[in-house]
Amino acid sequence: MISVKANNFTETIEYAKKLGSSLKGGEVIAYFGGLGMGKTTFTSGLCEGYGISAEVSSPTFALVNEYGNKDKKIYHFDMYRISGFEDLCSTGFFDYLDTNAVLAIEWSENIETALPENYIRLEIERGDSDESRIFKLSGDKIYEDSWR
Repeated sequence: MISVKANNFTETIEYAKKLGSSLKGGEVIAYFGGLGMGKTTFTSGLCEGYGISAEVSSPTFALVNEYGNKDKKIYHFDMYRISGFEDLCSTGFFDYLDTNAVLAIEWSENIETALPENYIRLEIERGDSDESRIFKLSGDKIYEDSWR
């Protein structure tokens, strides 16, 4: 696990871009953190680092937003309202796992038992100010190394 502190919005985007540039396709990034922690902001930087130009928005009401093109895709999920296996199945989540797309999943706490074995875990906590965040990244070493 690697832990970093982003002091503001700009640094959050920079860490996300670094992680995004290390992605190959097919990764599942599971976000853990409460309301207002910057998960959607992080996804915006992740897209940019992965080479996708997109206007990223919260998938709260759509459940999943798609960014990218035929060569590179990121599916951005919001699992806040998912409360069981049946709810999860209704999102089509398991079908997305069979693609070569990157999955960025907000509120992964709600589906943790359904995440694939090799997922990338991103824990987000508030830092010592309203704008700062502590990011804890664990998973394959190649992704952790993107922040060194």
